[in-house]
Amino acid sequence: MSATDGTIDKDTVQADVAICGAGPVGMALAALMARRGIEGRRIVLVDARALGQAIADPRSIALSWGSRMLLDDVGAWPAVAGAATPIHDIHVSRRGHLGRSLMDRAEHGLDALGYVARYGDVVDALARACEAAGVQVLRPARVAALEEKPDGVLLQLDDGRRIDAQVAVQAEGGVFGSQEERAQRRDYAQTAIIARVSSSAAIPHRAFERFTDEGPLALLPQDGADGHQYALVWCVHPDRAQRLLDLGADDFLRALGEAFGERLGSFTRVSERVAFPLGLNADARFTRRTVAIGNAAQTLHPVAGQGLNLGLRDAAVLARLLARSLDRDAGPDAIAQFAAERERDRGAVIRITDTMARVFANKGPLQPLFGLGLAALDTFKPARMLLAELMMFGRR
Repeated sequence: MSATDGTIDKDTVQADVAICGAGPVGMALAALMARRGIEGRRIVLVDARALGQAIADPRSIALSWGSRMLLDDVGAWPAVAGAATPIHDIHVSRRGHLGRSLMDRAEHGLDALGYVARYGDVVDALARACEAAGVQVLRPARVAALEEKPDGVLLQLDDGRRIDAQVAVQAEGGVFGSQEERAQRRDYAQTAIIARVSSSAAIPHRAFERFTDEGPLALLPQDGADGHQYALVWCVHPDRAQRLLDLGADDFLRALGEAFGERLGSFTRVSERVAFPLGLNADARFTRRTVAIGNAAQTLHPVAGQGLNLGLRDAAVLARLLARSLDRDAGPDAIAQFAAERERDRGAVIRITDTMARVFANKGPLQPLFGLGLAALDTFKPARMLLAELMMFGRR
């Protein structure tokens, strides 16, 4: 049984924190604040989708070891763990060039470097955690207007209700291409094709990041009813993406095999394919009473799977700071401190993912050097471990 939607029928909802967006980042923030002492009834979540719609979402998401620890902290991980596939090692290579790097869990003394889970399973587990904490939930509902006052914020919903809160958090980011342009923006001229695929020689618990001339091709292990499968994220030029979407299953699998190579044998099965445009769209803007986190603050290229994990770290820091401040109406101080604390981690991850998306995905005379760089990374253990720890825990 899934967590049920909360129902609030008062005209004006009183709260300490209003969170716009009840995806994994927004719900993690609510659950973490409750865990740190803010009464659940003083937190309100607003989302445009019914909970059942979100739980039915079949997308795959990559969770770092640090994100697993965060979900465990609010009691959501046990419900996710049974359906999540551990990543034991990550193979990174450049198509057509020598050199590769392999990151392994044994170097870090961990059960896994990360996990692959279904989006809906993570949402369901976090919804249960929020329900157990007594968090107020308004869905389906949209924020039609927001008025910032000296002592708080007033949110007007599209159904006529209002929320009166000390601070408002924007956690609903959407995808690149449908967002308002932010201060730091780059269109990568790439489209991500998303699907699940099976292969004839799967390597259990190994993830692959394969750089091609058009963009990275990631295969993340995700076991299902049919055995070992992979969540595919294939980044290509937009015109080629449409041609690939139009292919029949057999022709698509052949094209995938040509792009990836033979490390997993031949690809034998593919699910329904969907696609979305890729770009960087980031801005750490905030006001005295409002702040953005997750995709609402930084939408990244999916290379290295850092978007959600960065957003969850946003939630962890903001929850800690707000829990210390709301009883003395110091929300503005907490927001300013949050912006300062998150600057290094956000900046580092944005720079790394932006560089990888642009540099590794282009033809040119320097490409052989990148292959040598991967080989050097594989040889020089401290650099390899530093990169892996950044991906798992962020810049600390």
